[in-house]
Amino acid sequence: MGIFPDEVILQILARLPVKPLFKNKTVCKLWYRLVSDKYFIKLYNEVSAKNPMVLIETSGSPESRSSLVCVDNLRGVSEVSLDFLKDRVKVRASCNGLLCCSSIPDKGVYYVCNPMTRDFKLLPRCRERPVTRFYPDGEATLVGLACDVSKNKFNVVLAGYHRTFGHRPDGTFICLIFDSDSNKWKKFVSHRDDHFTHMNKNQVVFVNGALHWLTGSCSYILALDLDYDVWRKISLPDEVSYGTGNRVYLLDSDGCLSLIQISDAWMNIWVMKDYEKEVWYMVDRVSLRCIRGLVPGIFPIAQTGECIFLATHKQILVYHQKSRVWKEMYSVKNSASLPLWFSAYAFRSTIFPSD
Repeated sequence: MGIFPDEVILQILARLPVKPLFKNKTVCKLWYRLVSDKYFIKLYNEVSAKNPMVLIETSGSPESRSSLVCVDNLRGVSEVSLDFLKDRVKVRASCNGLLCCSSIPDKGVYYVCNPMTRDFKLLPRCRERPVTRFYPDGEATLVGLACDVSKNKFNVVLAGYHRTFGHRPDGTFICLIFDSDSNKWKKFVSHRDDHFTHMNKNQVVFVNGALHWLTGSCSYILALDLDYDVWRKISLPDEVSYGTGNRVYLLDSDGCLSLIQISDAWMNIWVMKDYEKEVWYMVDRVSLRCIRGLVPGIFPIAQTGECIFLATHKQILVYHQKSRVWKEMYSVKNSASLPLWFSAYAFRSTIFPSD
């Protein structure tokens, strides 16, 4: 067997799943050095960004800890456990290979973890006591995770209306931001008249240094610029209409903000090509005729320029845009009552530097 140049070995290793990759660190000193190298970590994360996955949260009995099913377009289906957290948790947000999870028995306790490397961080308690301050049910209306792998940092955002005990909310919007660099929470307050009462399921996207949520009425996108702690409203494409059979979803497509509109017969895909000027382009119009029976319960989860993962009540489908072929990637075998999209999250396998 010939000796490959380092660059060839790098390219091969960059295409391995994280678990066998970390096992390969023990092969020899050269491989150990390569997979700990900043250049390699950057290469690995760039390669993995082109291969989106879907994580599905599966829960057995109320006492059992969460486990995840990973649906990968290249490698099929595998199981991932969150038992290393040693807590019963619920996934709240996913971003660039990290998950934000909240403790089920202990409200106000949050973790950020990489389920592939099993690294995790228990976030310090927030002094604000959001359990009692958020309206309507003590939970933050908006939850977001922003993971910037290039800067080796992440932010967790909890936001919602303030509720004085015994009173209705007065429009005061509290935002709590955890910064991994400082290991602290900070708070800023604004006045919003959007009347959020819930977060659109899975509809938080981190691109351009900001977190983006689709409003409940789907009338605009609410963005939080994490560099300046400023809220911003972003308009939807003029042609997008919500209601009367149309549904609107927000995704990340290769680092760009993407919007998908689904009607009875069509799926229109928009991508924001100019973020500052808010210029949208329709990049595809997909007929839903061949999956007609599934359309009422279909929900886009993850996307690149080549494929889209969608969840139904019981299945994960992938649509390949070039070949225009639909495939079933995963199907729930048990009689789960909740639709699958309640527990499906966009994901990609990344190495988050530990130093």
